[in-house]
Amino acid sequence: MKTIKKILVLCGGISKERLISLDTGKEVAKELKKNKYNVKICEPDDNLLKNIKSYKPTVIFNALHGQFGEDGYIQTILESQKIPYTHSGVIASAIAMDKEISKKIFLKNKILTPKYIKYTYKKNEQDIIRKIEKKIKFPVVIKPINEGSSVHVYICTKKNILKKLKILNTYNQILIEEFIPGREIQVAIMGNKKLGVIELKPKRKFYDYEAKYNPKANTEHLIPVNLNKKNLKKINNIALKAHKVIGCRGVTRSDFKYYKGKFYLLEINTQPGMTKLSLVPEIANFANISFIELIEWILKDASINR
Repeated sequence: MKTIKKILVLCGGISKERLISLDTGKEVAKELKKNKYNVKICEPDDNLLKNIKSYKPTVIFNALHGQFGEDGYIQTILESQKIPYTHSGVIASAIAMDKEISKKIFLKNKILTPKYIKYTYKKNEQDIIRKIEKKIKFPVVIKPINEGSSVHVYICTKKNILKKLKILNTYNQILIEEFIPGREIQVAIMGNKKLGVIELKPKRKFYDYEAKYNPKANTEHLIPVNLNKKNLKKINNIALKAHKVIGCRGVTRSDFKYYKGKFYLLEINTQPGMTKLSLVPEIANFANISFIELIEWILKDASINR
């Protein structure tokens, strides 16, 4: 990729996923440097525009995660610089990060997703319990509407939900979602290509932040996934459909629960991690695409589509 001379790797940030973003940025930069690319790592701080203008990158690799990194905010800033950047654009990033809006789009496009209600702290606590019992039933999953990496995600019963909701009192809005038991399956999409499927067997209650990023959590990764051809085709098609209806570009990873013969789409990630424990590089490797080949494809896609 001789046309891509300088790459600015944007990572870190101020979200609760800062450490994961730094790890992603470090791994991407290390691999690019190893393959003789001119690379600079940069934080999205007050000096960002100054650094972009002085370094003059050919492409910006957006390795940010969470709020202000994959919710359309930083993408708006990067658009103003007219420099190609990786992954989805402003609107798709904002939609995918907002779990309520993305769910509405899934449902509108006949993509099965768990039932949900939205909760704000201005509402009466007992009213929310009655609403859950009427519309969803316990147990439920509670999560911030606009976080990633399973930050502050809890499985709740009627007994502990108010206690857990209080932990999330810094968030204006909470998604309360039907708990779907069953298998944890993730699908990666690479442009218009169905990259592959992986199944996770966490030792913890579910695939939470610890299970994702702590090697000691001993989450088992299963690839190939034990599904028949019909179901493999089905889950891949759902992931590609979600990628398209949200308007995503580059690489995405969709998170599913498989229960009683049905695939429930939980959410779509527009900037999946690139750490040593990340799933997209593992899926790509199984598809005979090396880490550097994956990174180069993402950079090329950014260059073509901006």
